[in-house]
Amino acid sequence: MNPITKKDIQNRDDIQIIVSKFYEKVRNDQDLGPIFNAIIDDWDSHIKRLVDFWETNLLFVQKFKGNPIKAHQEVDKKNNHKITNIHFGIWLRLWITTIDTQYEGTNATLAKDRARKIGTTLFIKIHKNRNLNSFSKQNDVKPQQ
Repeated sequence: MNPITKKDIQNRDDIQIIVSKFYEKVRNDQDLGPIFNAIIDDWDSHIKRLVDFWETNLLFVQKFKGNPIKAHQEVDKKNNHKITNIHFGIWLRLWITTIDTQYEGTNATLAKDRARKIGTTLFIKIHKNRNLNSFSKQNDVKPQQ
């Protein structure tokens, strides 16, 4: 048997494959699926936006414009602040296994490392936002964005 030869992530087409397969897994996951499927109405647009995001983060092609932190804080709010570290762990596992099935190399490693950092940052910012909102409600103060 020949071992499967894997290549590194090289271009937008590779990122499109990863993001599409990843979100197929997310949509079908028993924990993440209900969250994502309730929020995202247009999956094609969402996938294109995330391909832009990852192309910017991995290949340094300036395509993505947006505020992922604010977007995820709003998703958490719409889910009654029930997003946990477990959700982020599942998200990360699905991302890494999606990459590892077809890719290896510098950019593949970078994609996994960046996802770890992004997931951690989003989790911290979501919980910080919860604490600010809780403080604001208790003290009748509007939180700063």
